[in-house]
Amino acid sequence: MTVEANGSEKPLALTMGEPAGIGAEIALKAWQSRNGGTPLFFLLDDPPRLRRLAEHLGLDISIRDIDSPAEAAAVFFSCLPVLPRPLAADPVPGQPDPANANAVRGAIEAAVRLVRSGEAGAVVTNPIDKRCLHAAGFPFPGHTEFLAALSGTNSRPAMMLASPELRVVPVTVHLSLDQAVKALTPRDIVETATVAEASLKRDFGIPEPRLAVAGLNPHAGEGGAMGAEEGSIIEPAVALLRQRGIDVFGPVSPDTLFTALARQRYDAAICMYHDQALIPVKAIGFEETVNVTLGLPFVRTSPGHGTALDIAGTGQANAASLAAALSMAAAMARRRGAGNP
Repeated sequence: MTVEANGSEKPLALTMGEPAGIGAEIALKAWQSRNGGTPLFFLLDDPPRLRRLAEHLGLDISIRDIDSPAEAAAVFFSCLPVLPRPLAADPVPGQPDPANANAVRGAIEAAVRLVRSGEAGAVVTNPIDKRCLHAAGFPFPGHTEFLAALSGTNSRPAMMLASPELRVVPVTVHLSLDQAVKALTPRDIVETATVAEASLKRDFGIPEPRLAVAGLNPHAGEGGAMGAEEGSIIEPAVALLRQRGIDVFGPVSPDTLFTALARQRYDAAICMYHDQALIPVKAIGFEETVNVTLGLPFVRTSPGHGTALDIAGTGQANAASLAAALSMAAAMARRRGAGNP
């Protein structure tokens, strides 16, 4: 989905994310580093604040207001196309303001409307500050659940973190470790793995995906000596997945699942909780890690990092993960457009 290669392909809709974070900075830098292979995208944000930020960071970037995504292609290689979403308050770097929560939420809603109407090819989201949104009455745990509600899907959405070396999908996501263990069920494992397998086929072009399932306890429970969850929860789920024709093995001891040799045996690892999944993928390839929401009727990716409030406004933010998210979204949208089931 490059402008030079195919100007007829739809642009990606990039949301503003938390205005006090690094979202705008990495969006500016991702556009500034564009080349012939950069996917066409437009940003949903506040143009005046983007111009001020670009000047503050010393970035020589022209911002062009657009009225619709269709205008993005004509200006992309000379100006960053921005579909205006005005902020209620001037953002202070590192200090999220609930006054801007409606604009943050509205940018996400607008991006989804545009991709569902066929005006945009995929949604790419900059990181949000969940505490700030919750303080303003946002009722969802995070992006994944909000996007699922906006899409109207009945399937269970799942979060994949993908890098060139590893793909991981946690069954439980934004829960404490204690809550995650209590919430884990065979049904959740089966639904997560099923969604992951379908996405590997449709979005990643892998015709016969191989899945590994991590254990929960040290040494995958070691036959029940270190925990019963493998026998009572994970093994029944793996057995049912095999009955359904999915190429899956496990539970595998988590301390060996992510070695270079082990990674050759699978296309994605189904993990039991948030950090079990995210620590290895970020340790192996932090700047190239992309967050992908599985189970939606449209493509959604985001950088594999958060708002980085501690460095917001300093010019230190690295746009590599956002660039990877844009490229992955374009590739996924292209595969879906080619008619993959």
